[in-house]
Parts: sequence; structure tokens; C-alpha cells
Amino acid sequence: MWLGREDDRHERRAMGGFGGFFDLKAAGFIDPLLVAANDGVGTKLKLAIEHDRHDGVGIDLVAMCANDLIVQGAEPLFFLDYYASAKLMPEVAERVIASIAQGCLLAGCALIGGETAEMPGMYAEGDYDLAGFCVGAVERDRVLTGADIAAGDVVLGLTSSGVHSNGFSLVRRLAADRGWRLDRPALFDQHILLIDALMAPTRIYVQSLLPLLALRRIKGLAHITGGGLLENIPRVLPEGTHAVVDASLWEQPRLMAFLQAQGAIEPEEMARTFNCGIGMIAIVAPDQAEETIAALTAAGETVFTIGRIDAGARGCTVHGPADVWGARQSWSATHHHG
Repeated sequence: MWLGREDDRHERRAMGGFGGFFDLKAAGFIDPLLVAANDGVGTKLKLAIEHDRHDGVGIDLVAMCANDLIVQGAEPLFFLDYYASAKLMPEVAERVIASIAQGCLLAGCALIGGETAEMPGMYAEGDYDLAGFCVGAVERDRVLTGADIAAGDVVLGLTSSGVHSNGFSLVRRLAADRGWRLDRPALFDQHILLIDALMAPTRIYVQSLLPLLALRRIKGLAHITGGGLLENIPRVLPEGTHAVVDASLWEQPRLMAFLQAQGAIEPEEMARTFNCGIGMIAIVAPDQAEETIAALTAAGETVFTIGRIDAGARGCTVHGPADVWGARQSWSATHHHG
């Protein structure tokens, strides 16, 4: 896909098809900084391959990159993918690439190119791997750094769509050790197969957050990926601030409760392994919290007030009383950043 002025298109064709072009001026930017992110889907792909679930992993791929851009205030502009396998299976590749295109639509960015590689001997027969590369832009004076976050600010949690794309090494080990029948209805929801609950694509938060960033209502954002709530929230905090998250302020998703029970995972470890039902964190001033929640809800998000910012060593504490996340007594876990 090429986004730019009509009279530029011939110039691109004349230069050859070795790269994709994007016209920042045509996109309406005045003094932009470019922001780039790349990521993969991880071992979630093994489940996709083993159970013929290729129609959502492209959304995961885009989400992992686009969500990392929006937390810096950047609007995703364009995306490129890398698809590698031992031998290309067109029927699988078409489904994967179609889902990448769907992810780009959800993120509002252009899919301007990609690379497909066949490498027999590198991958086992039937396996494939994915990498994604996304570039966004933000006006120089709109970069979201978190520098204005202060004690008293409110921590909002936007709910996740499931496990997203982290923690699948543990999920796959539990599946093998416990002998899960992934093709059967989930114990926690008889209306969905367990494999489909696990493979739900990562939620893309870009379109919900962009309008609020334009209004400067948000001080900081954190994409909850590997490291969970404990390790990701401190990444956006300035020195001298500490996030305190109360796990009793939102209901633990049944899928997360299932994983925790199956693995006998302590609450403290859940907070650093899975997203625990919260895929994105927004930090706002107290007088902006109500309006922000209303705007995000209108945009289709489910939002909870899950904590606050205190003065203290840069880091995060997640805590809960007895009976929350299966705990027999009150619990607390703390991570200090840096």
C-alpha cells in the first residue's frame, strides 16, 4: 500500500519495488519525530501451528508493535512483516497475512510491505515464524514521556482480550503437564473451546487512545506485556514516583483464574507473568479521571480505576486482600525499576 500524493505514485514505480514509501506531509504532520517498534508473537505461534489457528496471529503481531508506539504518544503510520518458514504453504500464509492486514486496519496504519522467506533446514516442516516492524510519528511537542506524572495521579486499567502474546511458554507447559484437551469447551466457559480462549488476539488500543492524547488528558501509558503489571508500569514513571495497584478493584478474568489454579501460581507471580486482565495502563490527573473513563468507555473499552501514584522509589506494588486471585491471606508484590 502506498500513501501519498497522487502525483508521487509514478515516481515510486519508477524507482523499483525494493521498499515502501510514506508521505509524512500528506499525513498532516508539521514537525514530527519518527518512532519505531518491532516485535514478534512468540511461542503463541506453536499453538497456532499445532491447532490450525492462523487467523488471529497477524493481529497479535501488529498489536505488539502498534501498542508500543501509542504509549509514546505516536500514531502508527505503516507496518511491514517478515514471514519465514521451511517451505511456504500458501493456504497458511494467506490466512496469516490477511490477519496482519486486519490488524493494520484496527491500528489505523498502512501495510506497505513485507518479506517472505523459505529456509529449509532452519525451520521444522510446517513451522513458521513472524516478525513485525511498525513506524509511527508524533509531533515533537506531543511526545508522551511520563515526566509530568506525580503523586496523587490515578491509575486506570483498560481490560485485555485474554492472554495476549506473553506467557505462552508457561501456558504450553501447563497444557502438556495437565493434559488439557484444547479442542474441548473450556472448564470456565462452555461456550468457547479452550484453544480459542487462549488464542484470542491481542487487543489494539490505538484508536481509543489517540483522541485523548490529542486532548493531552493522559500523562502516561504502559502496555502490559512480558513482566506483567509489576515490571511494565514503572517503565513510564519518573524518579520519585511509585504506582500502587489494588487487585481487588477489578474482577480476575476466568481464564486467568484457570491458569493460576492449573499452575498453582502465587498471586505475586501472576502479577509479573500475565496481564491479569489489564492490557493497557493510563495514568491521569485526578480531575481528568472521570472524563477519561467516560471517553474510553464510549470508544469501546472497559476501564477500571485500579490504583494511584504515590511518592517513593520508582517502581510498582500490586497487592490484594485474602480471597483475591485465590490468595489465602493478604499479599503484596513490589518491583523497583532501574
